[in-house]
This record gives sequence, structure tokens and C-alpha cells, in this order.
Amino acid sequence: MSHVVGIDLGTTNSLVAWVRDGEPAVIPDPVSGEVLLPSVVTVDDRGNVYVGREAQRRLLTDAGHTVYSVKRFMGRGAADVSDEASHFPFSLAGDGEGVVRIGLGERAFTPPEISAFILRELKRRAEAYFQERGEFDFEVDRAVITVPAYFNDAQRTATRDAGRIAGIEVLRIINEPTAASLAYGLDRRRVGTIAVYDFGGGTFDISILRVEDGVFQVLATNGDTHLGGDDIDRLLVEQVVSEMGGEPTPEVLQAVRLAAIQAKIDLSSQEQTELRVDLAGQGAAPVYRRVLDRASFERLIAPVVERTLVPCRAALADASLGPGQVDEVVLVGGSTRIPLVRRAVEELFGRRPHTELNPDEVVAIGAAVQANILVTGNRDMLLLDVTPLSLGIETMGGAMEKIILRNSTIPATGTEMFTTFVDNQSSVDIHVLQGERELARDNRSLARFRLRGIPPMPAGLPRLQVRFQIDANGILSVSARELRTGIEQAIEVKPSYGLSEEEVERMLLESFEHAEADVEARLLIEARNEAESVVRATEKSLRNPDLQAARGTELAPGEIEAIESALADLRDALNGNDRAALEAKTRVLNDVTRHLAEVLMNRSVRAALSGRSIDHVE
Repeated sequence: MSHVVGIDLGTTNSLVAWVRDGEPAVIPDPVSGEVLLPSVVTVDDRGNVYVGREAQRRLLTDAGHTVYSVKRFMGRGAADVSDEASHFPFSLAGDGEGVVRIGLGERAFTPPEISAFILRELKRRAEAYFQERGEFDFEVDRAVITVPAYFNDAQRTATRDAGRIAGIEVLRIINEPTAASLAYGLDRRRVGTIAVYDFGGGTFDISILRVEDGVFQVLATNGDTHLGGDDIDRLLVEQVVSEMGGEPTPEVLQAVRLAAIQAKIDLSSQEQTELRVDLAGQGAAPVYRRVLDRASFERLIAPVVERTLVPCRAALADASLGPGQVDEVVLVGGSTRIPLVRRAVEELFGRRPHTELNPDEVVAIGAAVQANILVTGNRDMLLLDVTPLSLGIETMGGAMEKIILRNSTIPATGTEMFTTFVDNQSSVDIHVLQGERELARDNRSLARFRLRGIPPMPAGLPRLQVRFQIDANGILSVSARELRTGIEQAIEVKPSYGLSEEEVERMLLESFEHAEADVEARLLIEARNEAESVVRATEKSLRNPDLQAARGTELAPGEIEAIESALADLRDALNGNDRAALEAKTRVLNDVTRHLAEVLMNRSVRAALSGRSIDHVE
């Protein structure tokens, strides 16, 4: 038995959600209670992989072996990301026409592999949650995963590959803005036009949707896969680094980045904040500090916010609508918490946008709604997405003939008739392209194949039918057929920079082979969390004002010294990766502090009851 979940595989954070008793809900981590999983992955010197908070902490100590914002690299080649490579502490490699490789320790991982680590952690989180509910026989092996509306064929395929590597069957890939409209229940409008403004960590999307009697149709979509909250963070980081002077180490750079992110968050709810850069293990003195006010912050980021409005205007034009014809505006993504962003959207559309739902959770909730529709067969809602870019083939002279136009509703099919240009031509090369430019060289090459066996005929006589078909997930297949003879050749387009079937299968096998190591890494994280909790509790007890009074009367000689010694031992163990040592020294500290905890508790109770008779105690 299995549950089907909705997953928001985000640039900054990822989430998993499901529909419970007809209501969608985000699934928290059973241990920490957190719903956001930082989309950060790191590998230690022993090859152990960590995901989420633990990986995020290691940004400050081992930035070169820690990956964040991997979504920016999905389905892209090394040449595509060369301009961005300098902004990241980890290494990016690969030849210009091949998939990007990210170097971590002794190994190099592809973006789908890194994303699969995040998906596995979400899968583990969901299964642990269901077990806690007593559903021990349930596993999570199917999901709906969201992607930015402007993701192209290669990026969508890379997302599907990540799901397969993680052991998850991806039932549907849907656009994030469309998922958000489902989360808000805007299908309950009988008729209406909706604009979904999605400003996340690494991507920006705008979608214009039409809803009528529960049917969602995407009228137009636009966006920028290289624009997001990361760009705002980068502006702040560049400003701080220039003021600090010198060349920062990768660890200092990450400390600056984390401080910039916190300052951005603070300024969404207050007029000023202190931007303070601290390094772990560097003592109490900050490396850098300054007061930052909202007005100067907004001046700094205004160009980034203005860049988001350009695709909004283009999407409205594509939908043949003016801003005043939009009935509802929905904000999605953590960056929409910024007051300047909300004001800019309200000014553009002339109406206050929806902000009732948590912008970090709304996409995952919508994915869960769509997953429930697929499983239950509930057709009260129907989703009609669009293809973000035109698709076609190269024709004689290097032009591009568009067969499926941008913003066509999917699933979609398109056919065009062609012929030969040379007498007795026995084969035709089909070059599949994606883009809006008129010349083939200016568009993106998706695939090439050859239709062979055409009988010798004069030029212009063969009738060649080229058929494009996009399925509900936006995946393209192309066929070419000579109608006089019936000869046909077809291809499911494996986009450039995608992984081959052999590579995906190899990664699946490796995931099974490394399952034991993955469990060990998880246990180490849990042991570290438990140790840190015990250390904090002990330090708090040692600062208790009642301690000195108890030393001479209720505590044995040398008891405090034994506690301090065990505490020091556990702190040392926290600097390493020996799980057995962590667990053993945690038990020792628990044992030696048990009596101290009892003494302090008794003193607290006596103080609370001081001056009261037994009759007053209930």
C-alpha cells in the first residue's frame, strides 16, 4: 500500500504534502517538526551524504563540499552555467555539450543525483510521518512534482530523472503557478482570470490562468529561470564583501550569505536590522556588522524587482489582457514576503494580491491536490497547462518552422507537411528545435534523427509528415512519415544535457548500494542532534543560580567536576563523525547529570511551594 504525495522541489527549500480527509496538509519532519527542508546537500570526507539543516550548517565549515540552489543547474550544460559558476563555492565541471557535474569530495554528481538526495529525504520524512500515524504498511513511491512554468523540456526531464533515481514514480509534473491556484481553491470561481506571481529562491514565473466551471486553462506563461531571491542575496553579499575588503574565503563568503539572507528576512517585518557576520569557532567578535534599513535595502534591490515585472507585462500581452482584466492575483515563493515586491505587484495589477496562505507552502499543497485528483479520479477540477516555448524543425536554408506554438495547451499535437529538395533523395534529417527565433541557429537544439528508405523520386514529390506530440508532463515525442510508402521513424526526445537511460539505471543501482551508508549518515545526524540537545541542557543547568547553594549540601564532592569533564568530552566528540563515540558520551553525560537535574528540580518545586500549606496544593 502506498500514499501519493505532492512535492515542491524548490531552489531554497523543499516540501512534501498530502491530502488527509479531503484537506491538503504539509508533512512535518517527525523529529524537528519543521516543514521546510533546506535544499542543501553535503558530503563529508568519509563519503557520508547529509541533506537539509545539517548540510546547511556545514556551509560555514566546508563550503566547497556543500551544494545549494542545485535547481538552477537542472537540465543545463556546463556552457550554460559558466557565467554563474564563480558565484558558488563548489566546483562545476563537464564539457559544453554534456550534463553539468558537481564535484563533492572524491565524486562528481549530476544535478538530478543531488536533487534525488533531497527527494529521498522528503520520502523518508513522509514515510516516518505515516508510521507515526500507525500506517506501518504504507510507503511513498508515487508523487506529483512541481517545476517552474518556464522550465524547458530538458529541465522537466531532469526533474523526472531525479524522481526515478530517488525511487519515486513521478505521476505528473505540473507548473508551480498552476499548483498555487489549486491550493487557493480558485477552482470554486465559476469564471475568472488569475495571475500567479511566483518569486522563489532561484526562478521567477508569471502565469495567467482562466478558470471556468472547475477547468483551469493556462492562457500564457512567462518568466526567467535565472532570476530569484538568490539574486537579491547576491546584491547584499557583494555590498558587504566590498565593504569588508580583501578576498574572503569560501567559508567567510557563506557566512556573509547567511547573514544577508537573515537581514532580508528581518526587513520584511521591521524597518531596520543589524547585518552581522559571525564565523563558527572564531570567537564572540563578529567579522563584520552594520545597521541596514528597509529604505536603503529597497533601493538596492529595486532593479531585481523591476526585472520581474517585464515577464508579467509580456504574459498579459500574450493573453491579450490588460492588468485590469485580472480578477485574482496570487503570490507564491518566499521572496514575495518583501514589502517592495508586494507593492510592485499591487501597483501593476491594480488590486491587492492573495497572501492568506504561507507562500513557502502553497505550491506543495497544490501538488498534493493534483496528486489526489489523479488517484481518486475526482474530475471536479481539470488542469490544462501550456508549453512555455515553441517547438519545430529546421527547414532548408537554416530557418525554423514552428509546429507547436508557445502557450499551446497541453497535451498538444501538431503536424506539418514537408518534401525533399533534391532529386532521388533517399533520407531526410529531422532537426528538432525549441525557441522563438526565426533561424535554427538561434534556437535550442533538442534532438536529431534521420528518416531513411525514401524511394528515389523527383524533388518535391515525396510527402513527408512530421508530427509533434507533447504529453501531459510536457515531454515531447516526434515522428516523421513518408505518406506514399508508409515508411516512418519516431523518437522520444531526450533533451540535450539530459541523462541517458543507462546513467539513470546506474544511479538507481548506486542508490541501493549506498542505502546502508545513507542510513548510517541519518543515524549520525540524529546522534549529533541528541548530543547538542544534552549539551545545551547541561550548560543551562550549570548556569542555574541554585547551583552554588546546592554544592555544599546536596551535591557530592567532585560531582560538578565530573559533569564538566563529561561535558568537555561530548563537545570534543561533536567535532568528529564517530557516531558510537557521540552516543556513548551522550549517555555518560546524561548519567552524571541525572542527580543534578533532580536536585535543581526539587529546589525549584520547594521555591514554588514556599509559604503555602498542603491544603493549597491541588
